[in-house]
Amino acid sequence: MRVGAVLGVAGTVFVAVKYGYRNGVGFLAGAGLSILNFHGLRRVVEGLSPDQKAGFRASPLFWALRYFIFFGVGYAIVKLLEISLMPILAGLFVAAAAILVEILFELTHGK
Repeated sequence: MRVGAVLGVAGTVFVAVKYGYRNGVGFLAGAGLSILNFHGLRRVVEGLSPDQKAGFRASPLFWALRYFIFFGVGYAIVKLLEISLMPILAGLFVAAAAILVEILFELTHGK
């Protein structure tokens, strides 16, 4: 997920320069949550394979708690650090943007 990290850092720098450092921190937090969520989903999907060593199986309790934790982190960022919600929401799209960049790269340079 190197593309996601690059997009997250580039987006953070852009948002910080254009809208201020607080919004940059919010974007970085959203991007971090996005990449963390993608990584967790990837590991769960790998756990669905017949080979048990590939990933891990997650219980429904894990899924519910994970999104409550993400919500709690977002709430704390907005309320305690007084950062706007919009940069956090924009940062949450970093993983989707990274996937689109990877698709476009494979379509143009794939073998």
